[in-house]
Amino acid sequence: MAENEKKVEQAAQAKKDKKSEKKPGFFAKIGKWFRDMKSELKKVQWPTKKQTINNTVIVIVCVVVVGLAIALFDFVAGEVIGLLLGAFKG
Repeated sequence: MAENEKKVEQAAQAKKDKKSEKKPGFFAKIGKWFRDMKSELKKVQWPTKKQTINNTVIVIVCVVVVGLAIALFDFVAGEVIGLLLGAFKG
């Protein structure tokens, strides 16, 4: 019986300890977030200027090629629809 009472007392003490612990405040959380962000950004491997220029050129070329393909498809589809409408007009 004494063991059960000790367990109950330990559980009650643990509950009190949890209540007595204060949560960090709003500004403390924001400060921690900025510190964590800063440490994570230090781990980032940033691209060199040459890599950035190379990747930018690749993106621009891809955008131009896809844009031309869409424009060509649009032109061909418009002409086909125009021919079909002209054929059915009479």
